[in-house]
Parts: sequence; C-alpha cells; structure tokens
Amino acid sequence: MAQTPIIQGHRGCRGLYPENSLPAFQHALEMGVTVLEMDVCLSKDGQVYVSHEPYMNPLYASFSDGRPVSDASINLYQKTYAEIKSFDVGSRGNKLFPEQAHVATYKPLLSEVLALGEAYARKTGRRIEYNIEIKSEPAEYGISQPATVKEFADKVWTVISASISPSALILQSFDFAVLQYWKTAIHQGRISALVEKETPEQMLADLGFVPEIFSSSHKYLTKEQIDFCHSKGMQVIPWTINTTAEMQQFSDWKVDGIITDYPNRAPQFLKH
Repeated sequence: MAQTPIIQGHRGCRGLYPENSLPAFQHALEMGVTVLEMDVCLSKDGQVYVSHEPYMNPLYASFSDGRPVSDASINLYQKTYAEIKSFDVGSRGNKLFPEQAHVATYKPLLSEVLALGEAYARKTGRRIEYNIEIKSEPAEYGISQPATVKEFADKVWTVISASISPSALILQSFDFAVLQYWKTAIHQGRISALVEKETPEQMLADLGFVPEIFSSSHKYLTKEQIDFCHSKGMQVIPWTINTTAEMQQFSDWKVDGIITDYPNRAPQFLKH
C-alpha cells in the first residue's frame, strides 16, 4: 500500500480548468499528476465521450452561438457526438470554481483523452494511468444511456482496449450492476466501487465481491474504515479532497490515493 497517496486529477483539474476537458487533462499532467480521473457517457451515434453527466450543464455550457444553456434538459444520449461537440463548455467558467480558467473548449471523446495521456507518457517517460467512471444510473437506463449496462460497458471497453494497457486502467462506477458486469464479462483493469456514505461492509454486501479499490466521499470516511479495507486487500481512494490540510490528514491515515479538483494543493506538489 502506498505511503504517499497518489494524486488523481478530478475531471482533469476542475478547480483550475474546465472539467473533463483536454486543457484540464493537459494541465494536470504538466503539474505532475499521473492518474487522470474522468467520467464517460454515450452519444446517440454510440461515441464514448467524456462528461460528468449525459445532459448539458447550465452552470457552464453554451450553445455554439454563445447563448448560455439555461437548464439541464438537453439529453445528450439523443444527440450525435458532432452535435455535442458544438457546445462550448469552458468560455463562461464555473462560478463554483472561481480560480478556473475561462477557455473555449468542448466535451472530448474518450479516445482523445487517452491519446493525450499516452502521448505525454511517451514524451516524458512517465507512467500515466486512467480512472474512468461509467456514469450510469438505473433510473436513466434507456433514457440518457443504453437500456443495458452490457451495451454501455462493452462500448467503453472497446475504446479503452484500443488505446491503453489494461494495467493502466481503474474502472469505477456508482452503479454496481456495471461493476458486476465488468468483473464477470470483461475482467480487465482494477475495479473501484464508488460510494457516498456507505461503509465498506455495506459495499461488499451489495457488490458481492471484493473490488481492488474502495472509493467513498471523504466526508464519511473514517480511519477505521481505511484500516478495514486494507485488511481485506482493498486500496482506499477518497473523493473529492480540496484542501491541503485534509489531504495531509488522509495521507496520515494511509489512504492510497486522493481525488482532487486542485492537484496544486497536494502537499507533495506544493514545492513545485
């Protein structure tokens, strides 16, 4: 188990650049991040693109003519990827992240993000890994995502397997049906069980197997839970820790990784 937690750039580095965008992933890599965390959804024409939700977010999205998106009703599973790419998701910034740069950008394909990371790895000789979340909710089956987790997971795996080594993959989801399918049918990479408040014991009971990683909200994670996970052979990677003091606390508690919007605030990066 890692002594210094590995820093994962949440949606690239959401605190500093537009989330889940190529500029955010590039900036995270240049800061020294070696694990890029991201979310994936599917377009109408079956393209796997990087986005936290399968709807346009009115917090920061704009139409191609510059008009702000006013609500979250634009279902991207009903749009082709070309239509999705026409939206600007960076120029307005994000009021929740006042340090975030305002740059025109779009929701990229997963293949583009993986190509960016692999090119950086070749250039620098650094090993880059990818924590990819399949954004799946049972209430959205057949609405903003495929009707089956098999179709969704298979399409994601097709892109991943063509782009990177499975050893560089962490596959995460809050939808345990996705993780169960991945474990039995695809069985590649490390599986990370995402939860908010659930204890590791609850997660194990619900999931039905021991994943490589337990990833809970840091707000509900205790040192006892971290120790329990380690006793079961699981790593612990909490989300989303955005202050240096909290990162240091969880480092002292021996978490294996930290997901953060602000990699620049990580104790090991402050000297840069």
